[in-house]
Amino acid sequence: MSTPYRLYGAELSPYSVKVRSYLRYKGLAHEWISRSGARNTEVAKYAKLPLIPVLVDADETVLQDSTPMIEALEQRHPEPSIRPEEPAAAFLSALLEDYADEWLNKAMFHYRWTYEADQLSAAKRIVDMMIEGQEVEDRRPLEAQVRERMMGRLGHVGSSAETASVIEGSFRRFVALLEQHLRGRPYLFGGRPSLADFGVAGQLYELLSDPTPGGVIRAHEPHVVDYVERMLEPAAQGPFEPLSALAPTLAPILSEEIGAIYLPWMDANSKSGRAGEERFTVMLDGLAYAQAPQRYAGKALLEIRRKRDALMADEALGALLHETGCYELLILPPKPPGRGERQGSREESEDAAEG
Repeated sequence: MSTPYRLYGAELSPYSVKVRSYLRYKGLAHEWISRSGARNTEVAKYAKLPLIPVLVDADETVLQDSTPMIEALEQRHPEPSIRPEEPAAAFLSALLEDYADEWLNKAMFHYRWTYEADQLSAAKRIVDMMIEGQEVEDRRPLEAQVRERMMGRLGHVGSSAETASVIEGSFRRFVALLEQHLRGRPYLFGGRPSLADFGVAGQLYELLSDPTPGGVIRAHEPHVVDYVERMLEPAAQGPFEPLSALAPTLAPILSEEIGAIYLPWMDANSKSGRAGEERFTVMLDGLAYAQAPQRYAGKALLEIRRKRDALMADEALGALLHETGCYELLILPPKPPGRGERQGSREESEDAAEG
């Protein structure tokens, strides 16, 4: 019998949905526990940080932070594997997963707390989760408090009137490119889900649930809609594809989003964090994009560069990264003196516990 797990999460948390999807794919017995207001004490008993998702196993071992959580589970339960056989494809899967967690999340948070229809929808659902069926005479003050608090955090993820066009343009471009890539396959790397799928689908699940970005996807990207629904109960439909078969539609994603947007932002963010700056500016889509540095993203970029460094002898991967403008930005720099920036958790940096 599979080891039982308890997953404390929320429907409005992309990282919670990401881990839940993974557990379902693995066939791991688990209990999905929605984090209501009544369960705050229970969650706090396990969580080092007051954030979700929180995974507790039968031995009361606790895991937090969705990516290390999945990596730890993958060691315990290696089959069915979410790692493509080709090392180059496995690296690109990790790269796309990080893109989803660190950059696509900006679009999710931006749309949800910028536009009135999305704010009202999300605030209502968060209050539903908080009260969990309890009768509340007037819930409008609660919903207003949620809106005010979450809108106040938009700047933390880099969302502002000045950066809105970059975030929204990136989102629309990504889902359009993804639509083309998914026309011939059920998952990003072929017939079965990879690490990237859980990260990407978790963010898209939330975007699809909100009126404004959900309307964009439903109006123009039917294969993306099918993909998100498929990832709620993912199942293998065939093998992973070779990189040569993936490249024609994967390369545009790498070129137009990873090489042109995500890696330049990550690089500028990392340099700013190491320098101890309070704010940085980077040119994206020909526009100045400014925000305060995010700690976890600096750590994430270092890990991605280390994974790339381990595959420097892979000529096919090197050629694809050169072609798509990713190569230089993935070079592992010399270790800087001192401790560098303080690192947090991804969920800490994005406040994913509450969408």
